[in-house]
Amino acid sequence: MDLSRAAASAADDADPLAGFRSRFTGAEDDGPDRLLYLDGNSLGRLPRETPAAVARVVEQEWGRGLVGSWADWVERSRRIGDVLAAGVLGARPGEVLVGDSTSVDLYKLLVAAADARPGRDVLVCCADDFPTDRYVVAGVAAQRGMTVREVDADIDEGLDPGVLAAALDERVAVVVLSQVAYRSGALVDVAVVTRLARDAGALVVWDLSHGAGAVPADLTAAGADLAVGCTYKYLNGGPGAPAFLYVRRELQEELRQPIWGWFGQRDQFAMGPVYDPAAGVDRFAVGTPPVLAMAAVEVGARLSAEAGIDRLAAKGGALTGLLIALADARLAEHGVTVASPRDAARRGSHVSLAHPAAWQLTRALVDRGVVPDFRTPDRVRFGPAPLYTRFVDVWDAMDRLRTVLVERAHEGYPTERSRVT
Repeated sequence: MDLSRAAASAADDADPLAGFRSRFTGAEDDGPDRLLYLDGNSLGRLPRETPAAVARVVEQEWGRGLVGSWADWVERSRRIGDVLAAGVLGARPGEVLVGDSTSVDLYKLLVAAADARPGRDVLVCCADDFPTDRYVVAGVAAQRGMTVREVDADIDEGLDPGVLAAALDERVAVVVLSQVAYRSGALVDVAVVTRLARDAGALVVWDLSHGAGAVPADLTAAGADLAVGCTYKYLNGGPGAPAFLYVRRELQEELRQPIWGWFGQRDQFAMGPVYDPAAGVDRFAVGTPPVLAMAAVEVGARLSAEAGIDRLAAKGGALTGLLIALADARLAEHGVTVASPRDAARRGSHVSLAHPAAWQLTRALVDRGVVPDFRTPDRVRFGPAPLYTRFVDVWDAMDRLRTVLVERAHEGYPTERSRVT
């Protein structure tokens, strides 16, 4: 593999997604001291279309349309959901809804799924999953007198389906798992795990937050039951953007989510005295959707759908593959090791590099115009976003990291971590 910068530049010239870079604020900067943003797995860049889209909602729909715009607003959650379903998630129309936060959506689907498996008293999750997922599982278990069964996973290689299978029995009601491990990027096979759980009589709620917009989920093909995910990472919906939920069509009438709000009511404007859940995925709505924020989500969702999830995944695998190869060739001698799966088929679109001084390296990189993030215990995490990250961006970031290591520049930084990571 040619690891020269010229080869990286040639890969950019041949990139079928290269045209998308100009559609993001700040991504086109080509100077030698430019910001190298490799934290798209935490917060995506701002699409250039987003300010105008939000302004249209503010100035026209709200400013002039006032309550007359309501008819459009109430349909927006499902409309954006259908964009995500077809273009990103491999789902069918009417199976995806945008609105609440990821945590709220996870709570809703987890409780609904647990109710659908009466007599079963165990919830299964991964011991190394994102904290909120584990907290929500623990909270629901505590409320319902259930038991949490945490499955161990390798911090770098992720969850072994065989280990999960050993934890499944007739007591398990619901399994909650992330498709992509937040720390290492390790990828779990949605279809394999769904079959394992189904054979045990359990439902699975997938958290797609760390891969949606960069990794195919193929929910219909995988037979997935339920899923949630955020829109502010690879989907570029902006900080705090509303999340999405997915409910397989065949399950929608069977499940009843626990937060009974008027947007989930069958005849919403009848203002009736008794809650009667709406048909289809609308029954998983609660209250008035965040209309302004959803304008930004729609822009990001349509960009990803236009690019195509298969092309995004192919480029993400190539970007992270280059990063790993450069780490092996240029950083290993300085104590850096790869802390993510090397097989692209088992990896999302981010890579972690391990080093005993990972926190100091992260701060040194930020001060030198490279933006990764830190993850415990000793990982620097890089998330090149295939919509706007170039191969030369990855090359230059690894070059700056090598310079920091060679010059031992990180040694001047405190070892104590701040809350901002």
